[in-house]
Formats: sequence, C-alpha cells, structure tokens
Amino acid sequence: MAISDDTVMAIKSYQNQAGVLVKNYLLADPFVPYISILAGIFFCKLVYDLTQLLSNFYIKNYATLTKIQQIEWNNRGISTIHAIFITITSLYFVFWSDLFSDKRLAGLITFRSSPLSNFALGVSVGYFIADLGMILWLYPSLGGVEYVIHHSLSGIAVWYSMFSGEGQLYTYMILISEITTPEINIRWYLDTGGMKRSIAYLINGVVIFFAWLEENIADGTSGMQVARILLFGYMFYHVYLHYDQVIQMHIFGYLLVMVVPSVLAIMNFVWFGKILRGLKKQLAKRQ
Repeated sequence: MAISDDTVMAIKSYQNQAGVLVKNYLLADPFVPYISILAGIFFCKLVYDLTQLLSNFYIKNYATLTKIQQIEWNNRGISTIHAIFITITSLYFVFWSDLFSDKRLAGLITFRSSPLSNFALGVSVGYFIADLGMILWLYPSLGGVEYVIHHSLSGIAVWYSMFSGEGQLYTYMILISEITTPEINIRWYLDTGGMKRSIAYLINGVVIFFAWLEENIADGTSGMQVARILLFGYMFYHVYLHYDQVIQMHIFGYLLVMVVPSVLAIMNFVWFGKILRGLKKQLAKRQ
C-alpha cells in the first residue's frame, strides 16, 4: 500500500521525538542509574519466566523436579544470562575500551566513567537485588550465609561505583570472575536433570577442568576458582601500580576497593581448599 508523504513525515517526526525523549530523559546521566537498575530487575523476571516456559516444553525431567528445584533451576537461568552479559561487558571495558586506558590523559583512572559503563553496572545492581531477594525469601534453599555475604558485598560495591563514578575499572575487573558461573550452572542443570552420565555432562566436565581447572564436589555448586584467584591477583597488582590515584578516592570508595575484593578473594580461597579436599577424596576412591 502506498503511504502518503504526510504520513511518512508524521512517522519520522514521532521517531525524532522518541529519540529526543530517550536521549534527554531515559539515558540522561541523572536517570541512567535508576533506569538501569529497574531494567536489571525487569530482565531478571523476564529470564526467570522464559527459563520456566522453555524448560516445561523442552526439558523432560523438569516437571518431575520438586518445587524448590524448579525455582533454583529458573534462578540459575538468571545468573547464567547475567554472567554472560556482565563478563562480556567487563572484558570490553577492562581490555578493549580506552575509557580506562593509561594512554588516555582525561583524568585519573579511578574517577572515569561513562553513561554506558554506568548503565551496565546498574543492570548488575538490579540482578544482585533480585537474586539476593530470592535467596533471603527462600533461605537457605538457594544458598547459605556465604551467598548472602557475596551478593551483599558485590551489590554494595557495584552500587557505589555506579552512583559515585569511582573505581569502576576495579569493579569491572572483579565482575570478570562471573565467567565461571555458566559452566557451574550447566553442570548443575545436567546433574539435576538426570544427565550426569550423558556425553554433554562429560564434555562440560572436560571444558571446566582444562579451561578453569574446576572440579565440583557434593552438591555441584562449588568450583576450584583458580581463574578467579589469578584475576584478583591481577586486580591488586593494578591497584599497587596506581595507588597514587586510588588513595585520592573517597574513604568509602577506597575501603570498597581494598576490603571487598579481599573478602571475596578469601572466600574463593576457602572454596578452593574445599575442592582440593574433595578432589583428594575422589582420587583416593579411584585408587
């Protein structure tokens, strides 16, 4: 059907007005944090519902799971999608974007931010709020006190970094550690879905072992976080090289940069020790 010139002009006018609305209000610097947090919570709900819908159609064993197992199944769908999103975003800002490059002379590294970096952090804050809410609501079915501590510290650190614009580089460095989450979740899916002896489970285990040196124990939720430990080491080395800039941050931001990664690193070492003991037991059984 032919469209009149007046109609075309009207459509273009509406498009321009919508673009101006998004640019001047929804994506304006003062509104980005709030819009992104709401977007993160909304997408958590969307992914939860989609995981439930698709699992009912395509996963035969899903209907046989208990109610709490189905909730955890859907919840792990959220954490997997968030992990993929924030890992890609973090890798971009840390290694490819020039926002935090030493070659850039526009201000101190510890005070650099952009609307895009703020938006991505806001989405992550929305995820931590939604996931922590589910953990507390169903406590301790979805995780014990270590999960509450991890999500609380991570959420506060990301929230402060987004609203203050301080230390975003180090926030993204730590968030790269989410790269191990999808593999752990896939292993849990296969185990819970009764596919522990499948080829997919074997392949996933090989990938985890060689790529991340992870070996699950007991409930299959922990992993040998060598990649995370090395990542924390790199982060602290970067802080050491740029300490003259880090010390200029607000005292609260300075403590977050120094304390939160330290606590998370200790938690990773504890999990690392548990896995070593579990691996030792498994080797003893095989012998």
